[in-house]
Amino acid sequence: MNGNGKIWRDNNGVCHIEAEKKSDAYRLMGYAHGRDRGMQMLMMRILGQGRASEILDSSDELLGVDTFFRRMNWYSLISKEVEKLSPDTIELMNHYCDGVNTALEKRPWECRLFGYKPEPWCLENSILILRMIGYLTLAQSQGEMERLLIEMIQAGLDETKLHELFPGILGGLDMDLIKEIKLQERLVSPASLWSIAAPLAMASNNWVVSGTKTASGKPILSNDPHLEVNRLPNVWYEMAVKTGEEYAIGANMPGIPALLVGRNNKVSWGATYTFMDGTDSWIEKCSNGKYLGNTDQWIPFGERIEIIKRKKKESVRVTFYENHHGVLEGDPHQDGYYLTTAWASSRSGGVTLNNAMELFQMKTVDQGMKFLGKIETSWNWVLADKTGNIGYQMSGLMPRRRQGISGFVPLPGWEEKNDWQGFVETEDLPCCYNPDCGYFVTSNQNLNEYGKVDPINVGMGSYRSDRIAKQLGEKNRMTVEDMAAIHHDFYSNQAALFMDILVPLLPEGDNNAEILKHWNFEYTAESKGAYLFDQFYKELYRIVFGQNGLGVDAVDYLDQKTGIFNDFYINFDRILLAEHSLWFGGQSREQLYQLAVETALAAPVKKWGDTRRVMMKNIVFDGKLPRFLGFDRGPITINGSLATPHQGQIFESGGRQTTFSPSFRMIVDMAEEKIHTNMAGGPSDRRFSKWYCSDLKNWETGVYKRVSFDGNQGKIPFK
Repeated sequence: MNGNGKIWRDNNGVCHIEAEKKSDAYRLMGYAHGRDRGMQMLMMRILGQGRASEILDSSDELLGVDTFFRRMNWYSLISKEVEKLSPDTIELMNHYCDGVNTALEKRPWECRLFGYKPEPWCLENSILILRMIGYLTLAQSQGEMERLLIEMIQAGLDETKLHELFPGILGGLDMDLIKEIKLQERLVSPASLWSIAAPLAMASNNWVVSGTKTASGKPILSNDPHLEVNRLPNVWYEMAVKTGEEYAIGANMPGIPALLVGRNNKVSWGATYTFMDGTDSWIEKCSNGKYLGNTDQWIPFGERIEIIKRKKKESVRVTFYENHHGVLEGDPHQDGYYLTTAWASSRSGGVTLNNAMELFQMKTVDQGMKFLGKIETSWNWVLADKTGNIGYQMSGLMPRRRQGISGFVPLPGWEEKNDWQGFVETEDLPCCYNPDCGYFVTSNQNLNEYGKVDPINVGMGSYRSDRIAKQLGEKNRMTVEDMAAIHHDFYSNQAALFMDILVPLLPEGDNNAEILKHWNFEYTAESKGAYLFDQFYKELYRIVFGQNGLGVDAVDYLDQKTGIFNDFYINFDRILLAEHSLWFGGQSREQLYQLAVETALAAPVKKWGDTRRVMMKNIVFDGKLPRFLGFDRGPITINGSLATPHQGQIFESGGRQTTFSPSFRMIVDMAEEKIHTNMAGGPSDRRFSKWYCSDLKNWETGVYKRVSFDGNQGKIPFK
């Protein structure tokens, strides 16, 4: 390559870059991404541009994928985001793109298989990837929950039941109007969107501990993003970069030249998803291709025509109707009420990229909170610095809404008062600096109490964060090894709460009941109690929310083929744990528990691990090639559950099996100049590279490698 600098691998295959000039370092970063993860980057770009039918195959499934991405229209208006980039960011991004394109001169052999000659990589492509990462199954899951509310209303559920399930967030609810909405996509029969490279993301843990509670006397930061692990390559790409005396070590996502989690000389940082409600829908009254405006005038929709090319088939013409709220779900030429939907961060990227690239230089927690708080997509960040400070900062564009409106309920679009009124200031979002307790934990729980506004309407429960916080609070002189133990903690606070109620109801003399009675609430591979409890828990859902509300078939579908119950279980658990509820259908809680456990105990018992075996499939071929060719690996065992610190979830999404588990684990002791990591996969997306799955065994066995510039790594040529 042109320019100066060194690029090499350590003994674990992790890419190391050393350069005097930032421009050379960014060029080498691009080269590393293009060489190791070029196909992954190209697949993401193909998806984001809505070109899968044109380049990959012309199946109806991929036509649905393309239609989704064309609807989102993330590739438009990126030029406005480029205008927000600083001159330094543009210069470094151009060097990064040069590096990517140098690597892609030797295009991946899969491209030849598809007859695809990739266009050069440009900085607009990186902004597209940023938007995709911020939305797919993250912000999207919030929108799905809001869609479920509409379906519940249209299924005839009682309003009082809805207020019990969604307390305090149904301001502006008009049951009669919502019943009139013509939904175009139902949660119980969605099109497949995620059959190829788009990563599914759901949850994570991160925490930071003050040096007053550590053996080293310096803060320790920990992070384990819970993403889809049954895919190859891994979503994350590890990298160590040194320019002069400054260094940064951590992980990014190919296509983005900024370490999203990691450390530099002075500061470390980690991320989890926030569940900020940045996705809203409005009800539009439509007639003759127009919508009702706020002055009782009928206003024509803007029409955006997309031509989706299809391999060896005729192109498909799709028309999207848009107004100031968003994209309409339906045809306004057919009279009726339809939804328009908008995501607050759909026109983002420039400000995010500027601040993300500053992470290499930040020197204090306070400075880092200012950079990270301006990121336009929604994340929980924890930070630590060498001087001993720790902190927490939420980021994301949170819409400012009128008083009493949460954003969870779709509101009439013809009333101007329901429009967004700008965005909340960063300093009003939840944050915390040097907490008195000496630690801070985020696990996708509700963190509204730390801000001046309430960004979270529905989030995950606090089971994981409570368990982690308990362990951090009970112990002093903590070490890296203590953090690793928490990463691999399979204990469920959720199960303990349910079992307090269930144990007195278990029958005497039943073998399965005895197993459940003596269970330690841990979801390990050998546990039979975990399996029996899971059977009970699912049956309780079917009885309470199926027979007494949504219908058993709908509950089964939501459980097995969507992330609704996996994301937002706390809303449902509050009802299941309550002494009395309208959802109980006139029965007592104990009667319902007894009905559910009878069914669970009647089934043959299995070990938890026997039901948790999954294959890791290559993103290009998705299990279509014979296993002996080695593109797919496994099976691996997904331990844990939705409520354990080591999260382990398996369900079907878009017609394929998916998982959520710690995809990447990272521990940083600020007394050291290194990080401790492992990941489910390896550095390369090349099947015949020795680095394709080189870290998988470490990930499975809980072994952490060390990444640093201390000279003890060994230097392997970067090939």
